[in-house]
Amino acid sequence: MPIGVLEPHDAAFTDLFPERISTMTQAASLPPLRAAEPDNAAASRRHNEGHGRRLTAAFEALENFPALAESRDRVLRLVGEDRMNMGDVVAAVEGDVALVIAVLRVANQQDGRQRGRVESIVQATDVLSPEAVQSIAARSRTFDFFERSSVWDAAPERFRLHGVATQRAGERLAIEAGYEDRDRLMVTTLLHDIGKLVLMHAYPGYPQQVHQGARTPEERIHRERRELGVDHALVGGVLARRWGLPKSIASVIERHHAEDASDETAFVRLADMLAHYAQGGAVSPTEMLRCARAIGLGPEELRSVMYDLPFPQTGRTRQVDPCPLSGREVDVLKRLAEGKVYKQIAHELELSTSTVRTHLHNIYGKLGAVDRAQAVLMATERGWL
Repeated sequence: MPIGVLEPHDAAFTDLFPERISTMTQAASLPPLRAAEPDNAAASRRHNEGHGRRLTAAFEALENFPALAESRDRVLRLVGEDRMNMGDVVAAVEGDVALVIAVLRVANQQDGRQRGRVESIVQATDVLSPEAVQSIAARSRTFDFFERSSVWDAAPERFRLHGVATQRAGERLAIEAGYEDRDRLMVTTLLHDIGKLVLMHAYPGYPQQVHQGARTPEERIHRERRELGVDHALVGGVLARRWGLPKSIASVIERHHAEDASDETAFVRLADMLAHYAQGGAVSPTEMLRCARAIGLGPEELRSVMYDLPFPQTGRTRQVDPCPLSGREVDVLKRLAEGKVYKQIAHELELSTSTVRTHLHNIYGKLGAVDRAQAVLMATERGWL
């Protein structure tokens, strides 16, 4: 028997998911809804209003979702350093669900042209000062794995582990496919399953009772639609909008299980499957190949990505400052960093030696460097190489 279906025609559902009823019904492939018998109508309405209240209470509970104590402490330490590296601060925030949510919410509430348009932590640090980020972290509730709370138990750490695994898989896919919007992808991959936290709080039997017998992500999402009448992707999209996050983020979260996923949504869907696969879960090879083709990867490229599982942290410095160098200047500087001489660089890039020297002169001027070693060091520290 279903745990309790929240029917799309009920007032409680309409209040929570305005203007999304027909879309959800089609996406969920739910069977046609039958009108309640007259003598059961009042009982059915009370039943579903109860589910509406459950979800509303769960949305409100997420306001107090805790950051990991280690994440909070790391951000506070990094911002407090004499020679603060904003790239390290960005990386520390990006690795924690609660901090990403809190920083993005505050950044998107600021007056100005960026209001409601901040899609990444890199953008957020342009809107907020380091002291503001430090203040957000300092005010965050925290969770320690060895000191579990009765409200969330170990959910914050379990959720983060899969989120970070998906995040790293997404970054590896972006490198393979040459995807440029990696900063936003770091957010959408980490938060893609945020709706699960809502359902976990609203329904004590979730996910074990709802997912019982389902093996793949596709099977689990269909179980949710059948048992609850909604799924965690749809709920996550509603939650992201409720928080005031940009539509671009909410839409990816909402559609990350869609069979026709494309663009960033396909990246997140494939990254999610790769994370499940890396953690020993069952996935559908057919669906993985479908997603891979949607982002421009074939079987060979996908095999290469899967061979690297599980994905370690890349160690790549997060790029915060915009790179002042042209694409060709970056090509020259990369080869200088590899220890190549002018003639080798000129041959590889099909340039004259004098042109290579001109590019290097321009690089020094733009970076304020006095020699190649300093130029390479400055570009590496800023994440441009």
